[in-house]
Amino acid sequence: MSAPPPPTPKHIIRSHIAQVNVLYISPDNERIYSGDAAGTVVITSTRSLRAIATWKAHTDGLLGVEEWEACIITHGRDYKLHVWTGVREPSGSLGGSAALPGLQTPQLCYSLDVNALNYCRFSLLPLPEDAQTEERKALLAVPNLVESAYADLWTLPGKQRLHAAIGKAGQEAPAPDGRGVRNPIGIIMSMHLSSVPHPHAAGRTQLRLLCGYENGSVTMWGYTREDKDVSIEGIGWESMWSVRLHVESVMAMTVSMDGSFALSVSADHLIGRYNIAEAEEAADPKEACTVHKTKYPGNGSVAIKDDGRVCAVGGWDGKIRLYSTKSFKQLGTLIYHKKNCQCVAFARSRPHAADDPASAAGAGGDEDDDMTEREKAERTRWLVSGGQDSRVAIWSLMNFGKT
Repeated sequence: MSAPPPPTPKHIIRSHIAQVNVLYISPDNERIYSGDAAGTVVITSTRSLRAIATWKAHTDGLLGVEEWEACIITHGRDYKLHVWTGVREPSGSLGGSAALPGLQTPQLCYSLDVNALNYCRFSLLPLPEDAQTEERKALLAVPNLVESAYADLWTLPGKQRLHAAIGKAGQEAPAPDGRGVRNPIGIIMSMHLSSVPHPHAAGRTQLRLLCGYENGSVTMWGYTREDKDVSIEGIGWESMWSVRLHVESVMAMTVSMDGSFALSVSADHLIGRYNIAEAEEAADPKEACTVHKTKYPGNGSVAIKDDGRVCAVGGWDGKIRLYSTKSFKQLGTLIYHKKNCQCVAFARSRPHAADDPASAAGAGGDEDDDMTEREKAERTRWLVSGGQDSRVAIWSLMNFGKT
């Protein structure tokens, strides 16, 4: 029998005229956010597959975009992080025109000055309701304002810096750009902020910050101080473990939805897997980490499906390769982008509406009848990719089952 034909995208979004840098799919699978190298953000309805909002969010390229409560967070190379009002999909049909003019434009709520020298996007940690205050509803991790080798934590919406220069304590100061020979790990390339149950106090948590670095290493930092919830110069933050699996800089890193493991990719041909809890408990953290050698060097993006079984790796050759996260068996290759695949994102297997109805754009109401249950089930298998060719491709994947 001849091999089945290679899969083709379900749909191509042509709303951008510059390289697509970032992608995000809303938790209810209703909206695709895409941001490009010119600073433009487009929100596309997954029902109509047409844009419902577009605006010039930044004067330089996008590093990240994410929904948070009734807001949208964007992070740009223009040294700004903006928080915007959310967008709701208009009720009724959008008509037959796919043209962008006349679409919604979110309103700017507030901004933060950030360091964007190292192309590292923010990481957001929404706080549980019982831990929120009026000024502190979420924590935001970004590279340090002065030294790109370190990280800062801020509160939202209060914009207070809680922790400064994470990673600095116990190290010699690097050069101002983070590249000095005194700092062999180099600048931060990727980060993920989380919290874990406190090891000794029931009902309490400790902060963790996973950082991927320029020298190919990944380090888990933990805030272990009990007497203060504010720190400077990285005091109170300890390295819980550090492993170097790559021979080149970490180009992208992602953490599974349940926080159990992380994956990293690089300019080399390796995929690193880090079993987070095991690494913290192991005498040698390398025993909790594995490296998979692929045949394809040059990878710039990685995403994990929310069930944790499948990952997608976007290559500099424009191809997207799907792997089992357990065995790293290759499950398929998606070919569309002619140049770099800059970003990939999975839809949710179990979508859920946002808590705030204002952010549940197009989810429910009269619009619900526009999609059958079968169509909604198919949408949970979507993978979205963005490339240097300014295109966003929507792929409908098979159900891989227990890979």
